Amino acid sequence: MTLADDEAEHVAIDVRRGAPSEVELAALIAVVTEAYTGEAAEAVADDRRERSAWSVSQRALREPLRRDLGWGGSRF
Repeated sequence: MTLADDEAEHVAIDVRRGAPSEVELAALIAVVTEAYTGEAAEAVADDRRERSAWSVSQRALREPLRRDLGWGGSRF
């Protein structure tokens, strides 16, 4: 697998020590890319949420108070 074009533009490598050759940098990019795509493929959350009996029986929360109306204001 390869990174998408928009993701590949945001990858930056900062060499802090030494002078790696182009082959060494290419090997580094290949290893990191493979590790990233493997992690991204495994990091999928389950879309289906199981609801507990408590959450099913809960009543809906009330609507927040409208502070812009003031003390004597009417909602209607």
